[in-house]
Amino acid sequence: MSFAHGKNTAVFYNGSNLTAYFNEASTSNSVEVAETTAFGNDAKTYVAGLVDGTISTSGMFDGSTGAVDSVLSGVIGATAADVVTIAPDGAVAGRRSFSCSARETSYEITSPVGDVVAVSLEVQATEGIDDGYLLAANSAVSASANGSSVNNSAGTTNGGVGFLHFTANTRDGASTFKVQHSTDNSTFVDLITFTSVSASATGGERVAVTGTVNQYVRAQHVPGGSSGSVTYTMAFARK
Repeated sequence: MSFAHGKNTAVFYNGSNLTAYFNEASTSNSVEVAETTAFGNDAKTYVAGLVDGTISTSGMFDGSTGAVDSVLSGVIGATAADVVTIAPDGAVAGRRSFSCSARETSYEITSPVGDVVAVSLEVQATEGIDDGYLLAANSAVSASANGSSVNNSAGTTNGGVGFLHFTANTRDGASTFKVQHSTDNSTFVDLITFTSVSASATGGERVAVTGTVNQYVRAQHVPGGSSGSVTYTMAFARK
């Protein structure tokens, strides 16, 4: 058995690493079922319907610029969906991730007289929560390179979803981030190319792909310009 301690959990929300502000996080997946019981059945029968998911987090309030309150209080009711990744086994490449495109449904601040001011967040996943793994984890990069590959033991044919969080950026040019895949862990080809990241920009993106995903998958980063660095986290989930 290999157990994980909750203290290593990491939380990424759009272009922010909010790990330091939270002390609890949970993901919930569910599926609707429709009853198909007919005459002659001795027990009820059902078929699976639509998949659903929610993410909940809670922790400590910080009202500083760029801290948890300024990030979360400004996005409730926003037109664009947010990108959220929870890494319960720590921000380490190759470990599990739960990511989604989400709508913030609740953001609460609690001020008890005898305790720290607290925050809690609820988000509703759009298109479900994708169960995958990190290809890059809070990596500050200033030169082009490939990440270590993740071996799925076999290829799959139902496509997948890539998630990118770029949480700090002092680079003076546009940077490119990709998910690549391979059949032999030697020759890699592009699977997902995220939207070019402009100089100094932070943010997040979800990109889905259909068809075959080969056995091995890795991240690739190509920082633009000539100086500075970009800190990014990338997750990928097979369908």
